Order: sequence, then C-alpha cells, then structure tokens
Amino acid sequence: MYLSWLDRWDEQRARRGEDGKETASFILDADRAFPGEKIDSIREFCARADNASADPTFFDEQKDAYQDFEVKDSWVRFPSGISTDVAENNIVCAKITKSGSLDKALVIFHHWNARTRNAQIAGFLSRRGITVVEIAMPYHFERSRPGSLHADYMLSANLGRTIQAMRQAVCDGRKLIRWLKSEGYREISVLGMSLGSWVAGLIAAHDANVSKASLFLTGRSLADMVWTGRATGSIRSSLQPEIELADLRRAWSPLNLENYVHRLARPDLDLQVVLAKRDTVVLPELSESLLYSLKNAGGRPQVLKLNCGHYSLGKLPYILYAGLSLKRFLS
Repeated sequence: MYLSWLDRWDEQRARRGEDGKETASFILDADRAFPGEKIDSIREFCARADNASADPTFFDEQKDAYQDFEVKDSWVRFPSGISTDVAENNIVCAKITKSGSLDKALVIFHHWNARTRNAQIAGFLSRRGITVVEIAMPYHFERSRPGSLHADYMLSANLGRTIQAMRQAVCDGRKLIRWLKSEGYREISVLGMSLGSWVAGLIAAHDANVSKASLFLTGRSLADMVWTGRATGSIRSSLQPEIELADLRRAWSPLNLENYVHRLARPDLDLQVVLAKRDTVVLPELSESLLYSLKNAGGRPQVLKLNCGHYSLGKLPYILYAGLSLKRFLS
C-alpha cells in the first residue's frame, strides 16, 4: 500500500515538473560544443564527440588568476571560463556555509531545474566540520536566462548547447575547487544530485584535487537518461524524429560517465553512489550498468540502494538514510 502511494506521489511530482517545459527544435549547433570547427552532419558531430571523450583536456578549466573571485558575506562570485550569449549565465555564484575549519570542503551540484539551494544539508554538514559550497549550475538560480521558466539551455535537444552547458558546469566546478585549495582547504569532496551527479562525476574523473565523490541518482549515459527518463519526455519527442539513440550516445559521449570509469576507479578517490530502486527519471538499469562498469575497472564504490523513487528520495525516511550515509562517507 505504502509503495503504491509512493509511486503515485512520484508521478504527481513528475507531472508538476513538466509545467513550463516546451518542445524545442532539434539542432546540432556544433560550434557551441566545438568552437571554430566546421561540422555540418550528425556523422561529423559524432566523430568529433568520440575524440572529445578520449581527450583528457576537454574539461580543463582556464588557468586564470584568483583575483577575479569576489567574496562577500556567505557568497563567492567569479566569471565563468566559458562565455555564452546569456550574460547572466557567465557569472558563477556559490553560497558558502562555513564550518570554522579548513580541513574539509564539499561542493554541491544540484539537480536539473532546482529552485532553491539546500540549507538543511549545508547546515547539517557544516556543524560536523565540513564547509559546504553550493554552486549554481549553468542557467540556474542567479544564472537563469531572463524569461525562462526552467533551465532549458542546460539540457535540451540542442546537442551542441547541452555539451557546452555541461562542459561549462564542469569547468566552473573545477575553477571553484582550485580556489578552495588556494584558500587552504585540505580535502575537497563533491556531491551531485541527478543531473548534478553527472557534473560531479565528470569533475571527479578529471580532477585529482577531488578526494571523495558522492553521486545521488546517477547513471551511465546522459543520452540514455534523456531517452528513457520520466522528466525529459519533451526533449525526447524532439530528438526521436531526427536521431537514433545509438547516434545520440555518440554525440553526447563526452558526458557518459562509463567512458571515465577507470579514472573514477583510481585508488585515491573514494566514491559513493546512492540509488532509488523505483526511479523513473534515472532508470535503475542505467545506475546498475555504471556500477558494473566501475567494479570491472577495479572501483569499490560504497553503494546505498533505497526502495523509493527519484523525487521521494527527498521524503522521510529515505532522506534520513541518505543523509546519514553521506555523513559517514564524508567523515
């Protein structure tokens, strides 16, 4: 009875999340993903994406000075290393909840279309000696595109813009982590939730400054998540008439965590994965596939599987289980 109610609650929550989502046109827009390169076909786009996924420098951030970081009260702002045609999106904003110690810092990457930062998690962890930094991902919070009702520029049927936005999120996160290191923090961890887990996973795979990574509601290929997930039906309806799933996987191969499992399995990275067994947004088989690949690569992630849905992970008692597991992992 309770699980049936939980499934219905998740479905109702998913329907509310569809408000304001419009079907956008499919477009390559390759210059956003690969600036200055002439790419006119899906085949060319896929070939270039294959190369990008094998390029260890694709997600490198710009090595500019720290003087452009503005710190005021509990906020830090800095220019993104990737410039877009939305001015608001080009300034990164992060909220800092300090612990009073320079021992540990955690950078949190929120879910797609998040409306607020998570003060409860920040307060809970900061009281336990972990400084929490909640960064705004591209086109969210202070970086939102004027007039938009959701973060349609972060994830969409525009193949190039999606890669650009995810790459921007990774580079912004790495720039923030480098700044935290310069401020004296000794251990840097990342926490990603849903779409944010792909960003946190990509950062952990490419940045040796990250010692711990906790991925909530994650999976292997972002393409598969969009194609099969409950929250991305409007995107899928634009993609399906224009591109096969196999080609979409290649086009977004730089965003596929399975392509980086050997880096995620490195000995100096502790990894935690929290899954929802009734998830209709990130299907459980996508999560299990990533876990299988990690273990084959020699990784030993700490895994917590909860019998709830994508959205009901935020309800009692599941959020309590997840929170306590995260505290133990970070400690």
